[in-house]
Amino acid sequence: MEDYVVEIKHITKKFGDYKANDDISLQLKKGEILALLGENGAGKSTLMGMLSGLLTPTAGEILINGKKAVMSNPRDAKKLGIGMVHQHFMLIPAFSVLENIILGDEPTKGSFINYQKAAATIQALAQKYQLDIDLKAKVRDITVGMQQRVEIMKALYRQANVFIFDEPTAALTPQEIDQLIKILRALAAEGKAVIFITHKLKEIKEVADRCVVIRMGKVIATVEVSATKEEALAEMMVGRKLNFALDKQKMAQEKPVLEVKGLNVEAHKQLKVAGVDLTVHEGEIVGVAGVDGNGQSELIEALTGLRRVKKGSIKVNGKQLQNASARKISEEGVGCIPEDRQNVGLILPLTIAENLALKDYYHAPASKHGFLNYKLINQTGKQLIKDFDIRSQSETEFVGDLSGGNQQKVIVAREIAKNPALLIAANPTRGVDIGAIEYIHEKIIEQRNAGRAVLLVSFELDEILKLSDRIVVMHEGQIVGEIDPQHTSSEELGLMMAGKTPVSQNR
Repeated sequence: MEDYVVEIKHITKKFGDYKANDDISLQLKKGEILALLGENGAGKSTLMGMLSGLLTPTAGEILINGKKAVMSNPRDAKKLGIGMVHQHFMLIPAFSVLENIILGDEPTKGSFINYQKAAATIQALAQKYQLDIDLKAKVRDITVGMQQRVEIMKALYRQANVFIFDEPTAALTPQEIDQLIKILRALAAEGKAVIFITHKLKEIKEVADRCVVIRMGKVIATVEVSATKEEALAEMMVGRKLNFALDKQKMAQEKPVLEVKGLNVEAHKQLKVAGVDLTVHEGEIVGVAGVDGNGQSELIEALTGLRRVKKGSIKVNGKQLQNASARKISEEGVGCIPEDRQNVGLILPLTIAENLALKDYYHAPASKHGFLNYKLINQTGKQLIKDFDIRSQSETEFVGDLSGGNQQKVIVAREIAKNPALLIAANPTRGVDIGAIEYIHEKIIEQRNAGRAVLLVSFELDEILKLSDRIVVMHEGQIVGEIDPQHTSSEELGLMMAGKTPVSQNR
Protein backbone atom coordinates (compact mmCIF):
# COMPACT_ATOMS: atom_id res chain seq x y z
CA MET A 1 0.00 0.00 0.00
CA GLU A 2 1.32 3.42 -0.95
CA ASP A 3 2.02 5.93 1.83
CA TYR A 4 -0.18 9.01 1.66
CA VAL A 5 0.35 12.33 3.39
CA VAL A 6 -3.39 12.97 3.39
CA GLU A 7 -6.27 10.50 3.16
CA ILE A 8 -9.86 11.71 3.12
CA LYS A 9 -12.17 8.75 3.69
CA HIS A 10 -15.93 8.83 3.04
CA ILE A 11 -16.34 12.44 4.15
CA THR A 12 -19.87 13.83 4.28
CA LYS A 13 -20.72 17.38 5.34
CA LYS A 14 -24.32 18.48 5.88
CA PHE A 15 -25.72 21.91 6.55
CA GLY A 16 -29.25 21.15 7.75
CA ASP A 17 -30.70 18.88 5.08
CA TYR A 18 -28.24 20.08 2.43
CA LYS A 19 -25.26 17.82 1.62
CA ALA A 20 -22.31 19.96 0.55
CA ASN A 21 -20.05 16.88 0.45
CA ASP A 22 -21.41 13.39 -0.10
CA ASP A 23 -19.17 10.40 0.70
CA ILE A 24 -15.95 11.91 -0.71
CA SER A 25 -12.66 10.02 -0.66
CA LEU A 26 -9.28 11.14 -2.03
CA GLN A 27 -5.57 10.67 -1.36
CA LEU A 28 -2.55 12.97 -1.59
CA LYS A 29 1.05 11.81 -1.94
CA LYS A 30 4.26 13.50 -0.81
CA GLY A 31 5.72 15.68 -3.57
CA GLU A 32 2.45 15.62 -5.53
CA ILE A 33 0.32 18.45 -6.90
CA LEU A 34 -3.30 17.33 -6.83
CA ALA A 35 -5.84 19.50 -8.66
CA LEU A 36 -9.36 19.76 -7.28
CA LEU A 37 -11.79 20.68 -10.06
CA GLY A 38 -15.48 21.45 -9.86
CA GLU A 39 -18.18 24.00 -10.56
CA ASN A 40 -18.99 26.84 -8.18
CA GLY A 41 -20.86 25.29 -5.27
CA ALA A 42 -19.63 21.76 -6.04
CA GLY A 43 -18.23 21.45 -2.50
CA LYS A 44 -14.49 21.99 -3.07
CA SER A 45 -13.99 24.78 -0.51
CA THR A 46 -16.21 22.97 2.02
CA LEU A 47 -14.02 19.87 1.71
CA MET A 48 -10.84 21.88 2.14
CA GLY A 49 -12.42 23.74 5.03
CA MET A 50 -12.54 20.41 6.89
CA LEU A 51 -8.94 19.59 5.98
CA SER A 52 -7.82 23.01 7.26
CA GLY A 53 -9.76 22.84 10.53
CA LEU A 54 -12.39 25.46 9.67
CA LEU A 55 -15.22 22.89 9.57
CA THR A 56 -15.85 19.49 11.12
CA PRO A 57 -17.18 16.52 9.08
CA THR A 58 -20.67 15.18 9.61
CA ALA A 59 -19.32 11.71 8.79
CA GLY A 60 -16.07 10.15 7.64
CA GLU A 61 -12.46 10.65 8.70
CA ILE A 62 -9.21 12.38 7.73
CA LEU A 63 -5.82 10.70 8.08
CA ILE A 64 -2.55 12.67 8.13
CA ASN A 65 0.55 10.50 7.58
CA GLY A 66 -1.56 7.41 8.28
CA LYS A 67 -2.95 8.63 11.62
CA LYS A 68 -6.53 9.77 12.23
CA ALA A 69 -6.64 13.54 12.65
CA VAL A 70 -9.09 15.46 14.81
CA MET A 71 -9.12 19.14 13.89
CA SER A 72 -11.50 21.48 15.67
CA ASN A 73 -9.82 24.70 14.50
CA PRO A 74 -7.12 25.96 12.07
CA ARG A 75 -4.49 25.85 14.82
CA ASP A 76 -4.97 22.08 15.06
CA ALA A 77 -4.44 21.85 11.29
CA LYS A 78 -1.33 24.02 11.54
CA LYS A 79 0.15 21.70 14.17
CA LEU A 80 -0.34 18.85 11.69
CA GLY A 81 1.57 20.80 9.03
CA ILE A 82 -1.43 21.96 6.96
CA GLY A 83 -1.51 25.48 5.54
CA MET A 84 -4.30 26.99 3.45
CA VAL A 85 -4.20 29.94 1.07
CA HIS A 86 -7.81 31.10 1.05
CA GLN A 87 -9.70 32.40 -1.97
CA HIS A 88 -11.24 35.14 0.17
CA PHE A 89 -8.34 36.66 2.00
CA MET A 90 -8.05 36.14 5.77
CA LEU A 91 -6.32 39.48 6.32
CA ILE A 92 -6.81 42.43 8.69
CA PRO A 93 -6.92 45.61 6.55
CA ALA A 94 -5.64 47.93 9.32
CA PHE A 95 -2.57 45.76 9.99
CA SER A 96 0.65 45.92 8.01
CA VAL A 97 1.70 43.14 5.66
CA LEU A 98 4.29 41.99 8.20
CA GLU A 99 1.76 41.93 11.04
CA ASN A 100 -0.69 39.89 8.95
CA ILE A 101 1.91 37.31 7.99
CA ILE A 102 3.11 36.61 11.53
CA LEU A 103 -0.27 36.95 13.28
CA GLY A 104 -0.60 34.08 15.76
CA ASP A 105 3.03 32.98 15.19
CA GLU A 106 4.97 36.03 16.32
CA PRO A 107 8.61 35.46 17.31
CA THR A 108 9.42 37.13 20.62
CA LYS A 109 12.41 38.64 22.31
CA GLY A 110 11.71 38.81 26.00
CA SER A 111 8.20 40.23 26.35
CA PHE A 112 8.21 41.91 22.94
CA ILE A 113 7.52 40.78 19.38
CA ASN A 114 10.77 40.43 17.48
CA TYR A 115 9.71 42.18 14.27
CA GLN A 116 13.29 42.31 13.01
CA LYS A 117 13.66 38.53 13.17
CA ALA A 118 10.26 38.01 11.54
CA ALA A 119 11.06 40.45 8.74
CA ALA A 120 14.40 38.75 8.06
CA THR A 121 12.72 35.33 7.85
CA ILE A 122 10.03 36.63 5.50
CA GLN A 123 12.51 38.50 3.29
CA ALA A 124 14.53 35.30 2.90
CA LEU A 125 11.37 33.42 1.84
CA ALA A 126 10.37 36.26 -0.49
CA GLN A 127 13.77 36.12 -2.16
CA LYS A 128 13.68 32.31 -2.41
CA TYR A 129 10.24 32.24 -4.04
CA GLN A 130 10.55 35.62 -5.79
CA LEU A 131 7.48 37.08 -4.09
CA ASP A 132 7.60 40.87 -4.18
CA ILE A 133 5.85 42.23 -1.08
CA ASP A 134 6.09 45.47 0.92
CA LEU A 135 6.18 44.45 4.59
CA LYS A 136 5.50 47.98 5.86
CA ALA A 137 2.41 48.66 3.74
CA LYS A 138 -1.05 48.47 5.29
CA VAL A 139 -3.15 45.69 3.74
CA ARG A 140 -5.98 48.19 3.08
CA ASP A 141 -3.61 50.14 0.79
CA ILE A 142 -2.31 47.29 -1.39
CA THR A 143 -3.78 45.73 -4.52
CA VAL A 144 -5.80 42.52 -4.63
CA GLY A 145 -2.87 40.77 -6.34
CA MET A 146 -0.52 41.86 -3.56
CA GLN A 147 -2.99 40.61 -0.93
CA GLN A 148 -2.91 37.22 -2.63
CA ARG A 149 0.88 37.19 -2.29
CA VAL A 150 0.53 37.97 1.42
CA GLU A 151 -1.76 34.94 1.83
CA ILE A 152 0.80 32.73 0.09
CA MET A 153 3.57 34.09 2.29
CA LYS A 154 1.52 33.34 5.42
CA ALA A 155 1.53 29.63 4.53
CA LEU A 156 5.22 29.65 3.58
CA TYR A 157 6.12 31.40 6.85
CA ARG A 158 4.35 28.69 8.85
CA GLN A 159 6.45 25.96 7.15
CA ALA A 160 3.52 23.76 6.21
CA ASN A 161 4.06 20.30 4.72
CA VAL A 162 0.63 20.23 3.06
CA PHE A 163 -0.40 23.35 1.12
CA ILE A 164 -3.99 24.01 0.07
CA PHE A 165 -4.36 26.72 -2.57
CA ASP A 166 -8.02 27.73 -3.01
CA GLU A 167 -8.37 29.57 -6.35
CA PRO A 168 -4.97 31.25 -5.85
CA THR A 169 -4.74 32.65 -9.40
CA ALA A 170 -8.17 34.33 -9.42
CA ALA A 171 -6.71 37.77 -8.69
CA LEU A 172 -3.30 37.40 -10.32
CA THR A 173 -1.88 38.76 -13.56
CA PRO A 174 -0.44 36.33 -16.15
CA GLN A 175 3.07 37.12 -14.94
CA GLU A 176 2.08 36.46 -11.34
CA ILE A 177 0.39 33.20 -12.33
CA ASP A 178 3.61 32.04 -14.00
CA GLN A 179 5.48 32.85 -10.80
CA LEU A 180 2.92 31.01 -8.66
CA ILE A 181 3.24 27.92 -10.84
CA LYS A 182 7.00 28.02 -10.25
CA ILE A 183 6.31 28.21 -6.51
CA LEU A 184 4.00 25.20 -6.65
CA ARG A 185 6.60 23.18 -8.54
CA ALA A 186 9.31 24.24 -6.09
CA LEU A 187 7.18 23.15 -3.13
CA ALA A 188 6.51 19.76 -4.73
CA ALA A 189 10.21 19.34 -5.56
CA GLU A 190 10.98 19.93 -1.87
CA GLY A 191 8.66 17.04 -0.98
CA LYS A 192 5.69 19.17 0.04
CA ALA A 193 2.19 18.01 -0.91
CA VAL A 194 -0.03 20.52 -2.72
CA ILE A 195 -3.79 20.65 -3.30
CA PHE A 196 -4.58 23.15 -6.04
CA ILE A 197 -8.21 24.25 -6.40
CA THR A 198 -8.85 26.01 -9.69
CA HIS A 199 -11.36 26.36 -12.52
CA LYS A 200 -8.64 26.99 -15.08
CA LEU A 201 -8.00 23.85 -17.11
CA LYS A 202 -4.85 25.27 -18.68
CA GLU A 203 -3.30 25.65 -15.22
CA ILE A 204 -4.26 22.10 -14.26
CA LYS A 205 -2.62 20.74 -17.41
CA GLU A 206 0.47 22.83 -16.77
CA VAL A 207 1.15 22.01 -13.14
CA ALA A 208 -0.94 19.13 -11.69
CA ASP A 209 -0.07 15.43 -11.51
CA ARG A 210 -3.58 14.12 -10.81
CA CYS A 211 -7.02 15.73 -10.83
CA VAL A 212 -10.06 14.93 -8.69
CA VAL A 213 -13.30 16.12 -10.30
CA ILE A 214 -16.21 16.96 -7.98
CA ARG A 215 -19.77 17.60 -9.12
CA MET A 216 -22.73 18.32 -6.84
CA GLY A 217 -20.77 17.26 -3.76
CA LYS A 218 -19.57 13.90 -5.14
CA VAL A 219 -16.32 12.67 -6.70
CA ILE A 220 -17.01 12.04 -10.39
CA ALA A 221 -13.51 10.90 -11.36
CA THR A 222 -9.84 10.89 -10.42
CA VAL A 223 -7.59 11.10 -13.47
CA GLU A 224 -3.96 11.38 -14.47
CA VAL A 225 -3.66 14.90 -15.89
CA SER A 226 -1.06 14.06 -18.54
CA ALA A 227 -3.41 11.46 -20.06
CA THR A 228 -6.59 13.60 -19.99
CA LYS A 229 -7.59 16.34 -22.45
CA GLU A 230 -8.93 19.71 -21.30
CA GLU A 231 -12.23 19.08 -23.07
CA ALA A 232 -12.73 15.86 -21.13
CA LEU A 233 -12.00 17.59 -17.83
CA ALA A 234 -14.50 20.34 -18.66
CA GLU A 235 -17.21 17.86 -19.58
CA MET A 236 -16.66 15.87 -16.40
CA MET A 237 -16.87 19.05 -14.35
CA VAL A 238 -20.15 20.45 -15.74
CA GLY A 239 -21.76 17.25 -17.03
CA ARG A 240 -22.21 18.56 -20.58
CA LYS A 241 -20.27 19.78 -23.58
CA LEU A 242 -19.39 23.45 -23.58
CA ASN A 243 -19.69 25.91 -26.45
CA PHE A 244 -17.28 28.83 -26.37
CA ALA A 245 -18.14 30.25 -29.79
CA LEU A 246 -19.35 33.84 -29.31
CA ASP A 247 -22.08 35.41 -31.43
CA LYS A 248 -20.48 38.81 -31.97
CA GLN A 249 -22.70 40.63 -34.42
CA LYS A 250 -21.21 43.47 -36.45
CA MET A 251 -22.16 46.77 -34.82
CA ALA A 252 -21.99 50.33 -36.17
CA GLN A 253 -20.31 51.70 -33.01
CA GLU A 254 -21.10 55.33 -33.90
CA LYS A 255 -22.52 57.07 -30.82
CA PRO A 256 -20.12 57.58 -27.90
CA VAL A 257 -21.56 56.52 -24.54
CA LEU A 258 -18.52 57.03 -22.31
CA GLU A 259 -16.18 59.97 -22.97
CA VAL A 260 -13.21 60.47 -20.66
CA LYS A 261 -10.87 63.41 -21.28
CA GLY A 262 -7.66 64.39 -19.51
CA LEU A 263 -8.55 62.37 -16.41
CA ASN A 264 -6.27 62.67 -13.38
CA VAL A 265 -7.01 60.65 -10.24
CA GLU A 266 -5.02 60.49 -7.02
CA ALA A 267 -4.79 57.82 -4.32
CA HIS A 268 -2.80 58.25 -1.11
CA LYS A 269 -1.49 61.59 -2.45
CA GLN A 270 -0.01 59.89 -5.52
CA LEU A 271 -1.18 60.38 -9.11
CA LYS A 272 -2.56 57.00 -10.19
CA VAL A 273 -4.42 58.02 -13.37
CA ALA A 274 -2.55 60.58 -15.45
CA GLY A 275 -4.19 62.36 -18.37
CA VAL A 276 -6.31 59.45 -19.59
CA ASP A 277 -8.49 59.90 -22.69
CA LEU A 278 -10.96 57.09 -23.37
CA THR A 279 -14.11 56.62 -25.44
CA VAL A 280 -16.52 53.68 -25.54
CA HIS A 281 -19.28 53.64 -28.18
CA GLU A 282 -22.65 51.95 -28.37
CA GLY A 283 -22.31 48.32 -29.42
CA GLU A 284 -18.63 48.18 -28.47
CA ILE A 285 -16.51 46.36 -25.90
CA VAL A 286 -13.32 48.22 -25.05
CA GLY A 287 -10.86 46.08 -23.12
CA VAL A 288 -8.37 47.62 -20.69
CA ALA A 289 -5.25 45.49 -20.26
CA GLY A 290 -2.48 46.13 -17.79
CA VAL A 291 -0.48 44.73 -14.91
CA ASP A 292 -2.33 45.07 -11.62
CA GLY A 293 -1.57 48.37 -9.88
CA ASN A 294 -1.16 50.56 -12.97
CA GLY A 295 -4.22 52.73 -12.37
CA GLN A 296 -7.05 50.44 -13.45
CA SER A 297 -8.64 50.31 -9.99
CA GLU A 298 -8.52 54.07 -9.56
CA LEU A 299 -9.97 54.59 -13.05
CA ILE A 300 -12.92 52.32 -12.24
CA GLU A 301 -13.47 54.04 -8.88
CA ALA A 302 -13.52 57.46 -10.56
CA LEU A 303 -15.96 56.29 -13.23
CA THR A 304 -18.34 54.85 -10.62
CA GLY A 305 -18.22 57.69 -8.09
CA LEU A 306 -16.08 55.95 -5.48
CA ARG A 307 -13.06 58.23 -5.89
CA ARG A 308 -12.73 61.96 -6.53
CA VAL A 309 -11.46 63.21 -9.87
CA LYS A 310 -8.65 65.74 -9.51
CA LYS A 311 -8.76 66.93 -13.10
CA GLY A 312 -10.53 66.10 -16.36
CA SER A 313 -14.05 65.16 -17.37
CA ILE A 314 -16.29 62.07 -17.51
CA LYS A 315 -19.37 62.08 -19.73
CA VAL A 316 -22.00 59.36 -20.05
CA ASN A 317 -24.43 59.92 -22.92
CA GLY A 318 -23.36 63.55 -22.98
CA LYS A 319 -23.92 64.24 -19.26
CA GLN A 320 -21.02 65.42 -17.11
CA LEU A 321 -20.62 62.94 -14.25
CA GLN A 322 -17.15 63.50 -12.80
CA ASN A 323 -17.39 63.63 -8.99
CA ALA A 324 -21.09 62.77 -9.05
CA SER A 325 -22.32 60.37 -6.36
CA ALA A 326 -22.28 56.62 -6.95
CA ARG A 327 -26.09 56.57 -6.89
CA LYS A 328 -26.35 59.42 -9.41
CA ILE A 329 -23.95 57.64 -11.76
CA SER A 330 -25.91 54.40 -11.40
CA GLU A 331 -29.19 56.19 -12.11
CA GLU A 332 -27.67 57.63 -15.29
CA GLY A 333 -27.33 54.09 -16.65
CA VAL A 334 -23.90 52.93 -15.47
CA GLY A 335 -23.62 49.37 -14.16
CA CYS A 336 -20.49 47.97 -12.57
CA ILE A 337 -19.19 44.50 -11.80
CA PRO A 338 -16.46 45.50 -9.30
CA GLU A 339 -13.10 43.78 -8.95
CA ASP A 340 -13.60 43.14 -5.22
CA ARG A 341 -16.92 41.34 -4.90
CA GLN A 342 -16.98 40.95 -1.12
CA ASN A 343 -15.94 44.43 0.01
CA VAL A 344 -17.50 46.48 -2.80
CA GLY A 345 -20.01 44.36 -4.71
CA LEU A 346 -22.03 42.68 -1.97
CA ILE A 347 -23.34 43.07 1.57
CA LEU A 348 -22.56 39.63 2.94
CA PRO A 349 -24.98 39.57 5.93
CA LEU A 350 -27.93 40.31 3.60
CA THR A 351 -29.85 37.71 1.59
CA ILE A 352 -29.35 36.99 -2.10
CA ALA A 353 -32.64 38.71 -2.92
CA GLU A 354 -31.69 41.80 -0.90
CA ASN A 355 -28.32 42.03 -2.65
CA LEU A 356 -30.03 41.71 -6.02
CA ALA A 357 -32.27 44.63 -5.05
CA LEU A 358 -29.51 47.01 -3.96
CA LYS A 359 -30.06 49.30 -6.97
CA ASP A 360 -33.88 49.29 -6.70
CA TYR A 361 -34.85 49.03 -3.04
CA TYR A 362 -35.29 52.79 -2.46
CA HIS A 363 -38.01 53.37 -5.05
CA ALA A 364 -41.23 51.78 -6.30
CA PRO A 365 -42.16 49.01 -6.76
CA ALA A 366 -39.46 47.61 -4.43
CA SER A 367 -40.53 50.07 -1.72
CA LYS A 368 -43.37 52.44 -0.98
CA HIS A 369 -43.57 55.18 1.67
CA GLY A 370 -40.33 53.93 3.18
CA PHE A 371 -41.38 50.29 3.50
CA LEU A 372 -39.73 47.48 1.54
CA ASN A 373 -41.91 45.23 -0.60
CA TYR A 374 -40.26 41.96 0.42
CA LYS A 375 -42.73 39.85 -1.51
CA LEU A 376 -41.66 41.52 -4.77
CA ILE A 377 -37.97 41.63 -3.79
CA ASN A 378 -37.97 37.90 -3.09
CA GLN A 379 -39.96 37.07 -6.24
CA THR A 380 -37.51 39.08 -8.37
CA GLY A 381 -34.57 37.45 -6.60
CA LYS A 382 -35.98 33.99 -7.21
CA GLN A 383 -36.35 34.71 -10.92
CA LEU A 384 -32.80 36.10 -11.25
CA ILE A 385 -31.41 33.08 -9.40
CA LYS A 386 -33.06 30.91 -12.05
CA ASP A 387 -32.08 33.12 -14.99
CA PHE A 388 -28.41 33.36 -13.98
CA ASP A 389 -28.03 29.82 -12.58
CA ILE A 390 -27.01 30.95 -9.09
CA ARG A 391 -26.46 27.78 -7.08
CA SER A 392 -28.22 28.38 -3.77
CA GLN A 393 -30.78 26.90 -1.40
CA SER A 394 -33.22 29.83 -1.84
CA GLU A 395 -33.41 33.57 -2.47
CA THR A 396 -33.44 34.12 1.32
CA GLU A 397 -30.03 32.46 1.84
CA PHE A 398 -27.37 34.86 3.07
CA VAL A 399 -25.10 35.82 0.18
CA GLY A 400 -22.07 35.39 2.46
CA ASP A 401 -22.84 31.66 2.63
CA LEU A 402 -22.49 31.20 -1.15
CA SER A 403 -19.33 30.01 -2.88
CA GLY A 404 -17.16 32.74 -4.36
CA GLY A 405 -18.25 32.00 -7.90
CA ASN A 406 -21.93 32.14 -7.01
CA GLN A 407 -21.38 35.43 -5.20
CA GLN A 408 -19.93 36.69 -8.48
CA LYS A 409 -23.04 35.51 -10.34
CA VAL A 410 -25.23 37.53 -7.94
CA ILE A 411 -23.36 40.71 -8.91
CA VAL A 412 -23.45 39.88 -12.62
CA ALA A 413 -27.19 39.20 -12.40
CA ARG A 414 -27.91 42.46 -10.58
CA GLU A 415 -25.86 44.64 -12.93
CA ILE A 416 -26.80 43.06 -16.26
CA ALA A 417 -30.50 42.70 -15.41
CA LYS A 418 -30.66 46.52 -15.32
CA ASN A 419 -29.54 46.67 -18.98
CA PRO A 420 -27.22 49.63 -18.33
CA ALA A 421 -26.20 52.04 -21.09
CA LEU A 422 -22.61 51.49 -19.93
CA LEU A 423 -21.48 48.28 -18.25
CA ILE A 424 -18.11 48.44 -16.49
CA ALA A 425 -16.90 44.88 -15.95
CA ALA A 426 -13.80 44.49 -13.78
CA ASN A 427 -12.48 40.92 -13.85
CA PRO A 428 -16.05 39.65 -14.33
CA THR A 429 -15.13 35.95 -14.32
CA ARG A 430 -12.71 36.04 -11.41
CA GLY A 431 -13.04 32.82 -9.42
CA VAL A 432 -15.91 31.34 -11.44
CA ASP A 433 -15.98 27.95 -13.08
CA ILE A 434 -15.65 27.27 -16.78
CA GLY A 435 -19.40 26.80 -17.28
CA ALA A 436 -20.14 30.11 -15.57
CA ILE A 437 -17.41 31.84 -17.62
CA GLU A 438 -19.16 30.67 -20.77
CA TYR A 439 -22.46 32.07 -19.47
CA ILE A 440 -21.06 35.43 -18.25
CA HIS A 441 -19.24 35.98 -21.55
CA GLU A 442 -22.50 35.33 -23.41
CA LYS A 443 -24.30 37.88 -21.23
CA ILE A 444 -21.62 40.52 -21.84
CA ILE A 445 -21.79 39.92 -25.59
CA GLU A 446 -25.60 40.18 -25.41
CA GLN A 447 -25.20 43.65 -23.89
CA ARG A 448 -22.88 44.65 -26.72
CA ASN A 449 -25.14 43.17 -29.40
CA ALA A 450 -28.08 45.10 -27.92
CA GLY A 451 -26.19 48.32 -28.66
CA ARG A 452 -24.88 49.00 -25.17
CA ALA A 453 -21.34 50.04 -24.29
CA VAL A 454 -19.02 47.80 -22.29
CA LEU A 455 -15.72 48.72 -20.61
CA LEU A 456 -13.94 45.47 -19.76
CA VAL A 457 -11.02 45.58 -17.32
CA SER A 458 -9.41 42.17 -16.92
CA PHE A 459 -6.13 40.54 -16.01
CA GLU A 460 -7.13 37.52 -18.11
CA LEU A 461 -5.51 38.27 -21.45
CA ASP A 462 -7.46 35.48 -23.15
CA GLU A 463 -10.68 37.13 -21.94
CA ILE A 464 -9.57 40.56 -23.16
CA LEU A 465 -8.58 39.19 -26.57
CA LYS A 466 -11.75 37.13 -26.93
CA LEU A 467 -14.37 39.73 -25.96
CA SER A 468 -12.94 43.10 -26.96
CA ASP A 469 -13.56 45.10 -30.12
CA ARG A 470 -10.69 47.40 -29.15
CA ILE A 471 -7.99 47.04 -26.51
CA VAL A 472 -6.22 49.87 -24.71
CA VAL A 473 -3.23 49.23 -22.44
CA MET A 474 -2.59 51.04 -19.16
CA HIS A 475 0.92 51.45 -17.80
CA GLU A 476 1.85 53.69 -14.87
CA GLY A 477 -1.54 55.39 -14.97
CA GLN A 478 -1.48 56.22 -18.67
CA ILE A 479 -2.93 54.65 -21.78
CA VAL A 480 0.21 53.74 -23.69
CA GLY A 481 -1.38 52.31 -26.82
CA GLU A 482 -4.35 50.77 -28.56
CA ILE A 483 -4.50 47.38 -30.28
CA ASP A 484 -6.92 45.61 -32.58
CA PRO A 485 -7.54 42.22 -30.88
CA GLN A 486 -7.85 40.51 -34.26
CA HIS A 487 -4.31 41.50 -35.18
CA THR A 488 -2.36 40.95 -31.99
CA SER A 489 -1.28 38.30 -29.50
CA SER A 490 -0.87 37.90 -25.76
CA GLU A 491 2.88 38.41 -26.28
CA GLU A 492 2.32 41.83 -27.86
CA LEU A 493 -0.08 42.76 -25.10
CA GLY A 494 2.47 41.68 -22.53
CA LEU A 495 5.10 43.96 -24.04
CA MET A 496 2.78 46.95 -23.95
CA MET A 497 1.76 46.14 -20.38
CA ALA A 498 5.45 46.37 -19.50
CA GLY A 499 5.61 49.81 -21.11
CA LYS A 500 7.29 48.69 -24.34
CA THR A 501 6.16 49.32 -27.91
CA PRO A 502 5.54 46.11 -29.91
CA VAL A 503 6.48 45.78 -33.56
CA SER A 504 2.86 46.04 -34.73
CA GLN A 505 2.63 49.58 -33.35
CA ASN A 506 5.39 50.67 -35.73
CA ARG A 507 3.86 49.25 -38.88
